[in-house]
Amino acid sequence: MGLESGCCPEPSSPGRHLIYGRVFKGIHDQDGNHYSAGQVREVPWGAIPPVVTAIRVLERIAPDGLLFDGAVHAIPRGRISTGRVVGFEAMRNRIEDFIAWASSLAVDLDRPHEVIPDDPFGALGVARFRRSLAWHIARRPGGLVALAIQYGHMRTAMSAGYAARGRGGIHELLDIETARATADTLTTLHDDLATGSGISGPAARRAIHAAAQAPTFAGSIRTHRQARDLLGNPALAVYDNPHSFLMCVYNRDRALCQRLDITDAPSLDRCQPSCANIARTDRHADELAHHAQTLEQQAAAEAVPGPLADRLTRRADHLRGLADRHNNDRIHSQEPTA
Repeated sequence: MGLESGCCPEPSSPGRHLIYGRVFKGIHDQDGNHYSAGQVREVPWGAIPPVVTAIRVLERIAPDGLLFDGAVHAIPRGRISTGRVVGFEAMRNRIEDFIAWASSLAVDLDRPHEVIPDDPFGALGVARFRRSLAWHIARRPGGLVALAIQYGHMRTAMSAGYAARGRGGIHELLDIETARATADTLTTLHDDLATGSGISGPAARRAIHAAAQAPTFAGSIRTHRQARDLLGNPALAVYDNPHSFLMCVYNRDRALCQRLDITDAPSLDRCQPSCANIARTDRHADELAHHAQTLEQQAAAEAVPGPLADRLTRRADHLRGLADRHNNDRIHSQEPTA
């Protein structure tokens, strides 16, 4: 709600738009007093095109200062903003008004299948909207990393000062979503192993042991206490990393991604190929082979310069070698784990 006009500048070169906001909680001046103006976030948010479009619209409504300035926006249903920005109640009403408008427009355009149905649990509200966004982000490839960046969560991106925040609200929400995503990873691994999939890597046997406990948590993460029970069990710390075509069975004493800070979760953006926490399944090996084929096709294109083609080919050979190593070294869950 503290975003200002100009917070999402056009990138100087082709690439992702970034949103620069401010952090207000836990910010103090040199005398130790709370600094009400906050400070710019160290990590900006990445913005997809619809978000950029929405910001551009807001910048036309409020060209100077706060994008959600209560004095500029017409508060719906006759309510008056008591602060500088539109309040949560007004935002909740606007979400409901948007749902009604979108459904009415769908009817007018003879597109009844696009009518938004009534929610059986009542008004959507800001908190539930935030929860829905977190659920969808967490279940995208690399979603836990994105969730950490977007929401400033400490579990997968340990940030100074966050631990001092309250245990309620967004902290509990993200613990629950992290635990649910971990449970989903364990369930998928359990199902793959049960159907005969192989697994390789120095952490393969630890992954098999963790997967054996997956049915205990499947669909059972509903409260923050249940989330803490799962996340607090080091034997169940299994994180899928599709960008690196592997799975991290995290043991912080063996982790090569944590050279300076020892945390309770891996830095999935710093996976090291020689780490003792790595495991791969047949699914990862298939993805390695498929990506290697894609790189070879790119290297063979006439428009690709020779040096770039050579790098693509070397990368493809490396990935195919990892897939071949998996096929040679893989074990199955039926094999002894002692």
